[in-house]
Amino acid sequence: MNETQELQDLAINTIRFLSADGVQQANSGHPGLPMGTAAMAYTLWTRHLRHNPANPQWPNRDRFILSGGHGSMLVYSLLHLTGYDLPLTELQTFRQWGSITPGHPEYGVTPGVETTTGPLGQGFANGVGMAMAEAHLAAVFNRPDHPIIDHYTYAIVTDGDLMEGVAAEAASLAGHLRLGKLIYFYDDNRISIEGSTEIAFTEDRACRFEAYGWHVLHVADGQDVAAIDRAIAAAQADPRPSLIIVRTTIGYGLPTRAGTEKAHGEPPGDAELDGAKKALGWPVAPRFHLPDEAVQYFRQALADGAAREAEWDERFAAYRAAYPDLAAELARRLKGELPAGWDEGLPQFPADEKGQATRIASGKVLNALAQRLPELMGGSADLAPSTKTWLDGIPSFDDDPAGRNIHFGVREHGMGSIVNGLAYHGGIIPYGATFLVFVDYMRPPLRLAALSHLGTITVFTHDSIGVGEDGPTHQPIEHMATLRAVPNLLTLRPADANETREAWRAAILNRGRPSILALTRQNVPTLDRAVYAPAEMLHRGAYVLADLGGRRPEIILMASGSEVGLIVEAGRRLAEAGHAVRLVSFPSWELFAEQDDAYRAEVLPADVPLRLAVEAGVSQGWHQWVGDKGRILALDRYGASAPAKVAYANLGLSADHAVELALALLND
Repeated sequence: MNETQELQDLAINTIRFLSADGVQQANSGHPGLPMGTAAMAYTLWTRHLRHNPANPQWPNRDRFILSGGHGSMLVYSLLHLTGYDLPLTELQTFRQWGSITPGHPEYGVTPGVETTTGPLGQGFANGVGMAMAEAHLAAVFNRPDHPIIDHYTYAIVTDGDLMEGVAAEAASLAGHLRLGKLIYFYDDNRISIEGSTEIAFTEDRACRFEAYGWHVLHVADGQDVAAIDRAIAAAQADPRPSLIIVRTTIGYGLPTRAGTEKAHGEPPGDAELDGAKKALGWPVAPRFHLPDEAVQYFRQALADGAAREAEWDERFAAYRAAYPDLAAELARRLKGELPAGWDEGLPQFPADEKGQATRIASGKVLNALAQRLPELMGGSADLAPSTKTWLDGIPSFDDDPAGRNIHFGVREHGMGSIVNGLAYHGGIIPYGATFLVFVDYMRPPLRLAALSHLGTITVFTHDSIGVGEDGPTHQPIEHMATLRAVPNLLTLRPADANETREAWRAAILNRGRPSILALTRQNVPTLDRAVYAPAEMLHRGAYVLADLGGRRPEIILMASGSEVGLIVEAGRRLAEAGHAVRLVSFPSWELFAEQDDAYRAEVLPADVPLRLAVEAGVSQGWHQWVGDKGRILALDRYGASAPAKVAYANLGLSADHAVELALALLND
């Protein structure tokens, strides 16, 4: 179907009013962004975006992110119009219980939605991760005359996105890495909820992005399809990431609200919406009017997408014939399948009273895994020497896109969101790393990873007052409790080197959710597994490490991480004093909660109500495991600057104090 000016206008208004009708019907939502960006979205989706609505998972599709997720009706309209499995009835039940058109886009809920967005800046940073994934997979798998991975990442970003610090972090790294397949449209409508952006946002955004190393283009009129089209072509030809600054009018067409904050986040009302329809030559009724000519034009995406995917399938067949091993490996990785024997040959750590820090053990396990899992890729927020997350003998991504070590710089928030983007793209098992106390800088991407069921891995070292001399600013106290409170987040705090190995295995096996590994700075004993239960029991979340005293236990001592060594010593002393003691290692509350009732009762029998939990953090949450008659030896205060052993002793986290509390329970 030829694109006449009349058809172009009709198609743009179809996007505009389908979106606005959805907001008005819901009596909730944000009409301003979809109405203002309809022309740029039309230009991208009909002239440049390579996708197949019949197969939203086609590996070589272009990715589209609506970073300003509040404008979600825009992407829902585009998905419906181009033929994704998103019926009109779902748009008509926008923001309603049970619909697959939630208020902000959610990955895994709506076919064709590539990321969960809404918290501003997250989609911006996710796109950087996607572009990095594309560049990495292309460098690893493409061969001359076989560009099997070759696609763009596009996004619409807003004033609010650019105000957020996470976007600054991600943009800085993207410019440094020269991610030329990354193209963003900046919806420069200069309106935020409180009014004109002039009240708080007056920097020169173009100069800022040029300073980051981006290619910056300008489109003076957001309704000028030809100018937007030329800008996209210029962006595709440039080796740098591109920001196309498009001057738009929020709520375009609304008689009294266009260009004002009133168009942003509330339904326009029937009179205002009817006025826009009349002004732009659109039928006032019925609501959700879909002109056949416009729908047919958009639905060409089905035939075009099928042809593009078929052509790619032919290229992949030729690639497979020329490079069968590479093709098989790429197919495996894109399916998310693990290679045979991926966890064979991992370090087995001998018993050692002196032991080692679990961060040290983690580094050894990670490097062993990297030899068998070529999709394992990540880095640290400028702390690799401390977090032990560098992959030895493997290039860094900034030196070679085929490399798997990433220098994220001191950008914890950006790192978390970029790692999410790597996971959204597929073909990679991504990880990031920093100190546990800095989870406060990257909580939003962890929460969104959990909401989106992303299999990201975050290594948090220096996980307690064992940080020592750095003092309370760097000693995490409340952080494990806050992480355990996040639904669908797997927390793992291993007790020794061998539990650390199993924690890595658990993180990789549980890729329907993000995992965190909380690891020590200080040495902890490596337990003798001929005496104590095998470390593989970590996968049950909590397990009986040992029963001391030769009879049914009178009391249970439980702990996670570095404090397991403490309860082992305390249990030994109590047993020598004639008491029967059960020792329980408790590395993961989530995995334990997922066990059946019988197993949980076997580990924590109801007829042994005397229990003592020990952890170098706040007591919050442990009450569910110790019960009414138990005690918690924890740290409901900040730490102190001192050598680790001194800090533990003076803050009461010692075997002596544990024995004292246990005896008090036994003698009560």
